[in-house]
Amino acid sequence: MKRWLAWLLLCLPVLGLAAEPEVRVQNRLVPADGVMVGGSLNMEVDLLVDTWFTAAPILPRLDLPGALVNAPGGEAQHLTQQQDGKTFFGLRFTYQITPQVAQRFEIPALEFQVQPGQASGPMKLKSQPLGFTAKPLAGAGDEHRLVANSLDFTQEIQRSHDPLRVGDSITRRLEVEAEGAQAMLLPPPQFAEVEGLKRYVQTPKVQPISDGRGGITGGAREDSVTYVIDKPGEHSLPAIELKWWDATTGEAQTASVPAVQLTAEQGTYQAPFSISQDLRDLGQKARVKIAGHWLLLCVLLVLVAVLAYFGRPWYRAALGRLRHWRLARQRARLDSAEHAWELARRQLAARPAQLGGLYLWVRRSTGDRTLSDFSRPLPDLIANRLLAFFKSRFGAEQADSQAVADLTEALPDVRRAVTARKQAVRTRHGLKPLNP
Repeated sequence: MKRWLAWLLLCLPVLGLAAEPEVRVQNRLVPADGVMVGGSLNMEVDLLVDTWFTAAPILPRLDLPGALVNAPGGEAQHLTQQQDGKTFFGLRFTYQITPQVAQRFEIPALEFQVQPGQASGPMKLKSQPLGFTAKPLAGAGDEHRLVANSLDFTQEIQRSHDPLRVGDSITRRLEVEAEGAQAMLLPPPQFAEVEGLKRYVQTPKVQPISDGRGGITGGAREDSVTYVIDKPGEHSLPAIELKWWDATTGEAQTASVPAVQLTAEQGTYQAPFSISQDLRDLGQKARVKIAGHWLLLCVLLVLVAVLAYFGRPWYRAALGRLRHWRLARQRARLDSAEHAWELARRQLAARPAQLGGLYLWVRRSTGDRTLSDFSRPLPDLIANRLLAFFKSRFGAEQADSQAVADLTEALPDVRRAVTARKQAVRTRHGLKPLNP
């Protein structure tokens, strides 16, 4: 036993010298020289440890007035770096910032919380404060500004039939892919109304463009519209232009898709073979044509007549049950405390005031036969107001209208007191909690 105690005392200094794992944070702006208004830049944050992560880091929220900030998603880029002769393992998170006004932006120091392996608990560390300047765009004015490193604007046309006829449809699908821009800032195209065509705009699809390593490099938007042909002839879907600014040079650019020319014919569906000729070949000289909607209407009328004839006993029984149910509901309402309460309020509002409804409500809600038994468990304030009313009503002095008004105002308090008393009785006689 003494040898074990001596060995433990020798190991205590060694255990006390065990160092906490080393953690580091690095943050930078990309690009570092600022950005145009409407453009996007990234703040990359590297969280590094010399052991490993036992839990996901807790990231702070970044708010910049005058700019849209897209917080990091659930994915992060994994890092392995050599610093000061040691190997660090880390995660890189990216905040995407899009300024909306031309000014200087200051990013404060942000506090991150990490849980490295072999640490005694969570560790907090702060990033460096950064700043950048948003430069104005030349000739942008107050219009919507789409700033991107590059932009791809394409369209796809899908026809329900070729050649097009009246009743056919054509779908125009436009897709925008903008590198270096947020997906939510991509403007919707303007689908024009075209005479002779019915327009049906579909819900757009907006999504970010990922680099496959947890980062976002841009945004994509897909818009679709379907035109249904109402009139035959020549139709034209106009060209669509999209104005944007180059994030590198700040120059205005225009992307467009060409117009679409349509030709619709007047006609109905033609079968690939002749039904009449096939019937003649089979020896059937004549056919009787019955319109489909008239046949369906006749079938419905026959079904209704059959159901009405054979379902009379069930109808009568159902009507009788419905009548008995309504009478029972009405009888239950007339025998309820709620009905007595409404009757008491109406009688007290009349001149002279009547007390039959009040006595009826007291008996139905509490079971008390007299108002003295009813008022005994009530709070003193409510009981005194009831006593003042009855002294005014049945005393030697003339009845005072103010006492009636005081009782009318006190009725909600009386009802709440009765409800509270019922709940107290129900709780006192109820079951004990299952898991106190």
